[in-house]
Amino acid sequence: MNIALVTYQDKGAYSSPTTENEDDSLLKFLKSKNLKIEKVIWNDPQVNWENYDLAILKSPWDYFDLITDFYTWLSDLESKNIKLLNPIDIVKWNADKHYLHDIEKAGLKVTQSIFLNKGEKINLQDYFEKLNTDKIIVKPAVSGGSKNTFKVTVATAEEINLKLNILLQEEDFILQPFLTEIEENGEWSFLFFGGKFSHALLKKAKAGDFRVQHSFGGTIHPQNPPQHLIATAQHYINQFAKGCLYARVDGALVNNEFLLMELELIEPFLFLNTEEKALENYYKALLNYID
Repeated sequence: MNIALVTYQDKGAYSSPTTENEDDSLLKFLKSKNLKIEKVIWNDPQVNWENYDLAILKSPWDYFDLITDFYTWLSDLESKNIKLLNPIDIVKWNADKHYLHDIEKAGLKVTQSIFLNKGEKINLQDYFEKLNTDKIIVKPAVSGGSKNTFKVTVATAEEINLKLNILLQEEDFILQPFLTEIEENGEWSFLFFGGKFSHALLKKAKAGDFRVQHSFGGTIHPQNPPQHLIATAQHYINQFAKGCLYARVDGALVNNEFLLMELELIEPFLFLNTEEKALENYYKALLNYID
């Protein structure tokens, strides 16, 4: 079986949170298991995808910058009957943060979210009361890596309002209350392979910032979470990540209740170097889809 480990054309915009490249370490490990696998750039026009029996999304980190092309590529794989992990229909659903409404409708807890439609004219001052907060996080509905993400306060609302109304001419946005719990305690990430829990960690922003990503100075803290938190994260997997090789459940504890922020099913960093058994857990899950 020929396997493509799908990545992107690295132009320096996105990077690994460790000195070790996770793609390379995963590739090396899977090759040591005698799998025929290689890295392939998702939008390389020279690639003949029909040469591959299976494609695994790993790090197409620029997909949200090229979302129309990405959707076209997914449809092309589908037309060629090439199996993708994670499944194509789930990837399409997960690419747009409107999916949070589906999860909420299913009765699972998510961070309160208000969506702004492309072309709307809005005044951010109107949303502090609606979200019952004095700080708001604003980001595109299709986004990643904190692109065009703003932390809004009453003092900065007017300035950001001008930027946002320009950006709204191009795409939808989402508003969420800023969770001080993340600032104080960090953001949880639970990693699952083949629907089974593998490992967990807390991501913390540097002092004075709100972004937990490593590129903004965020730090990573491996955790041994209590069983009730693992069980809570498992609910999101069971309902919305069926058939997925990998999944990352990101959220925060608010008043001792877990609130989902993101269900990452496309290109999440998997923090494979933070858990001794993580690579083996990934491999065992992959074998189920190969068999």
